[in-house]
Amino acid sequence: MIPICLLACWLISNSKAYDIFYNFELETTAHLQPLPFNLQNPKTLETTSRSQNVYTKAQQPFEIVNEWRKLDFEYNTYEQRQKAIMNREFIVENNLPLGIDIYENRIFMTTPRWKDGVPASLGTIPFPPVEISPAIKPYPNWEAHSSVYTPDCSKLISVYRTYIDVCQRLWLIDAGIVNATIKLNQICLPKIVAYDLKTDQRLFSYELPSDQVKGDSLHSNIVVNVASDNCEDAYAYVTDVWRFGIVVYSLSKNRSWRVTNFNFYPNPVASDFQIYGLNFQWLDGVFGMSLSSPSIATMEQFLYFHPMASFKEFMVSTALLHDESIWLNQVQEVAKAFIEIGDRGPNSQSSTSGITRDGVMFFTQVHLDGIACWDTAKSYNTNNLQKFFYVKDNNDSLIQFPNDLKVDRNPAAQSVWIISNRLPIFLYSQLDYEDINFRILRANANDLIKDTICDPLQEATNFISPQGSNAHRCD
Repeated sequence: MIPICLLACWLISNSKAYDIFYNFELETTAHLQPLPFNLQNPKTLETTSRSQNVYTKAQQPFEIVNEWRKLDFEYNTYEQRQKAIMNREFIVENNLPLGIDIYENRIFMTTPRWKDGVPASLGTIPFPPVEISPAIKPYPNWEAHSSVYTPDCSKLISVYRTYIDVCQRLWLIDAGIVNATIKLNQICLPKIVAYDLKTDQRLFSYELPSDQVKGDSLHSNIVVNVASDNCEDAYAYVTDVWRFGIVVYSLSKNRSWRVTNFNFYPNPVASDFQIYGLNFQWLDGVFGMSLSSPSIATMEQFLYFHPMASFKEFMVSTALLHDESIWLNQVQEVAKAFIEIGDRGPNSQSSTSGITRDGVMFFTQVHLDGIACWDTAKSYNTNNLQKFFYVKDNNDSLIQFPNDLKVDRNPAAQSVWIISNRLPIFLYSQLDYEDINFRILRANANDLIKDTICDPLQEATNFISPQGSNAHRCD
């Protein structure tokens, strides 16, 4: 393995080095081992080490929608559940929620097959909640999910994240991988699948061509861009977090192509995580994505993106991504069209993000156990970012490793949804199943940004303070 400090200096001093960096056999999440700590009940908000700011504003914008000590599934009968447990098709402790989406009276959750014993990787729970810790109902049904022992690649294997578009379709990325962090096994090629949410019928399934899937690829996030007047004119963007690319899929052409850029690569300085008493290294590349609204004047639209192991945010015109011909032979000519727009500051690694109709981006802060926001009409600097933490009186964070974030499409008032899951402890230590491990939280987007720099009515701050961004503590 390349020493991370030397690699960091080399990459920082030479942007062209990213092309060489790609050719090294770098160790990723699947291969790295953490230091041998065993921390089961983390007090995760460490204000002295995580922020230099003073938290002054008291508010409670988040509500806990659901929470679990461990996950369960809704089997047709008790006997079927017991049989699945006996056959080790369902190992309760090996199930962890990852992705979240919301449509009308249902919450969609993904449960990728990180380990053995995950019976289904996509399901729903009711909203408003009937109970605080409901069992997950496989979506659209049990029959749609393949067994990993006798894999059927036409069915769902391991769904990582989903996206609900304006045409009431649920899109998903199925990585086709099981045991990703133990001994990666690509039992099927990755595929994009879409369902009609009005009928729950599958609309199509598109398998990524083998030449667009690299060794150790992990396709983990999906965002969909639909033309305002034509549901068939849609493009899906799928991140390959371990091999640093975005696959663009055109629904009208039923074709895909792979987009590459040096800004998709991880920053080695941001690859070292110290959280929950664990130290581990994730060389995760391009991960979080969110779409701007089309410009009123030009209709131009931008995809914002960032690697997971990074402190920076980037953007690119979607028109560039949609031009397949460029990615056949003009990759170097458009390399500088992917623009760095700013830096979030130390320990600001982020997984996913979403943008409201008013142009406010919300994004996770996985190393800080919180979320943050940015008004996209303002410059991207630390004084124009607002951090939020949700803690109890005893200083325990109720957001513990916020892994996915969505902004819903509620026409009356949009909400920000978060799923937190203590993923590093699940992967590298041992969850305490007497404690709450997984939560879904929700907050009104307008309530979150009220009286903050993220409010479009607030004046921008263009000076970058050495103290970093603002922070609000939600007590």
